[in-house]
Amino acid sequence: MSTKELLLSKIETMSQAELEELYTMVTAFLQSKQSKPSESTFLERLSQIQIDGPEDFAENIDLYLNGEKQIVPTVH
Repeated sequence: MSTKELLLSKIETMSQAELEELYTMVTAFLQSKQSKPSESTFLERLSQIQIDGPEDFAENIDLYLNGEKQIVPTVH
């Protein structure tokens, strides 16, 4: 059975008072889903990271990490 079928079979056995309470809970649940902005995934957050570094940073990251190359700020 699908989840929808399981829910419907449970709903068929409920009293009117229980159905009204369930309706209130379902309505609140749906409203909370609509009001919350969808959470971004890890990869979406990762893609927003911006690194300000020298042009050869990606190619020579190992040299920068172990100190063989230094990031020298450009003075204008």
